[in-house]
Amino acid sequence: MAKPAIFTVDDDPNVLQSIGRDLRHEYGGRFRLLQADSGQSALEAIRNLKLRGEAVALFLVDQRMPEMTGVEFLAEAIQIFPDAKRVLLTAYTDIEAAIRAINDVGIHHYLLKPWHPPEERLYPVLNDLLDDWLSAYRAPFEGLRVIGYRWAPASHEVRQFLSLNQVPFHWMDVTHSTEAQRLLEQTGLEHPQFPVVIFPDGSVLDRPSTSTIAERIGLSMHAQRPFYDLAIIGAGPSGLAAGVYAASEGLRTVLIEKQAPGGQAATSARIENYLGFPVGLSGADLARRATAQARRFGAEILSPVEAVGIRLEGQYRIVTLSDGREISCHALLIATGVTYRMLEVPGVNELTGAGVYYGATMSEAPAYEGQDLFIVGAGNSAGQAAVYFSQHARQVTLLVRGSTLATSMSRYLIDQLEAIPNVRVMTETRIAEAHGSDHLEAIAVEQNGHREVYPADALFVFIGATPPTDWICGVVECDPQGFIMCGAYLEGGMARPSKWPLDRDPYMFETSVPGIFVTGDVRHGSVKRIATAVGEGAMVVQFVHQYLGNL
Repeated sequence: MAKPAIFTVDDDPNVLQSIGRDLRHEYGGRFRLLQADSGQSALEAIRNLKLRGEAVALFLVDQRMPEMTGVEFLAEAIQIFPDAKRVLLTAYTDIEAAIRAINDVGIHHYLLKPWHPPEERLYPVLNDLLDDWLSAYRAPFEGLRVIGYRWAPASHEVRQFLSLNQVPFHWMDVTHSTEAQRLLEQTGLEHPQFPVVIFPDGSVLDRPSTSTIAERIGLSMHAQRPFYDLAIIGAGPSGLAAGVYAASEGLRTVLIEKQAPGGQAATSARIENYLGFPVGLSGADLARRATAQARRFGAEILSPVEAVGIRLEGQYRIVTLSDGREISCHALLIATGVTYRMLEVPGVNELTGAGVYYGATMSEAPAYEGQDLFIVGAGNSAGQAAVYFSQHARQVTLLVRGSTLATSMSRYLIDQLEAIPNVRVMTETRIAEAHGSDHLEAIAVEQNGHREVYPADALFVFIGATPPTDWICGVVECDPQGFIMCGAYLEGGMARPSKWPLDRDPYMFETSVPGIFVTGDVRHGSVKRIATAVGEGAMVVQFVHQYLGNL
């Protein structure tokens, strides 16, 4: 982290040299010492400091300068760094101007030239001011800063992308944050398109795509090789497990993930029934650990990168990516998981991203401090979200279509929900409509034939899942819902599909195309559990080895 700055402004190079020498002697170890020979150049410099998230502790400014006086400079500088201490350097004849500046720009002290000896005339003044500044100083955030509107879907998309990729960022709502407004003034954007993203180096992008952000923050989006032994589509628990075992056993392995490693599991606030973690762990923590483990063994992870097509050329399986690039492999694993099913209710589509959300990330919870939230769903993901949001929200209401949670949610979660006073469970309930202009304001709920409207600050939807397999179901056999068939499930239980070209039966996780495998939630007949997905990812590598060994 950059040290706070002491910024000196004087048009006389001899003064700058002299004061610089004295400041280095006393403060060089604790502060950055910056100089400018004019007010205009100083303003440009401090605007850049602001954009980089750095701090100015004290301005030491000459009063008599051409084009811009010291007081005029300070009047603008305090708009950028309002908490910085302000000292005016003056000659004896400028004392009256210095005194006026106390009222005009709130200077904290004026120093007469010359200030020698500094031990008597300079250091005691600055020490007192700097100690006072340091007592209230809080180090600025060093990661990305995102400025936008809370209810804008584009802003939500960027926040969610950064959260899922575990990229530290500081969110500022332009309608409420004075700091956001100050930063916008320094960006030079005349008509900014939100969200505005400010990077640690001070560079600025307005309304960037997630792929643009990914490139700027160093996420890997381009394969290092043209060919791999195993390509894995999806870096959720199953894909990551396969990546760990495949790479650790020497296979050239690449994972292709369209959003962020961890998949939907990464959004789980707390997983308490995962083996080996008696106090539980967050989905984000599991994703971070698994991602680091896969990379340690040499697996490449491309994200955010989306696979959009597959073609077969002899023994090669060629994956087409959304940007037109291709990756070739001998064996391919489909581990895309599933996506949240859409809630087909009037008003929901219009308010998606503006109070209505599919899934949830932990970073969103503090934004709903003291507010009323609704969650639709009866599975573990919905229950985990309710438990976590209850720590912040005034009330969390879980809306359940069935008569009980017992058939769809783990017992430990049901017990937790029953013990939380600000969580309410409404069974035999359905949402009839969502209301709001630019953001969600209320929902209409039907229960036992009775309809009632409730004020709502947010609605999180967990109502089942659909497989994202439109791009591949024409290549491999899928069931009517789009889940991918494999092994004994192929063609109604036939050991070998009618177009199967080999003398052997398909392996356990092998699809209707030799060398293309499927694991996790996207597999027909899968058990929707994280531990099961991890187990399948580990198991499938054995069959990948067998397939590769017979080429």
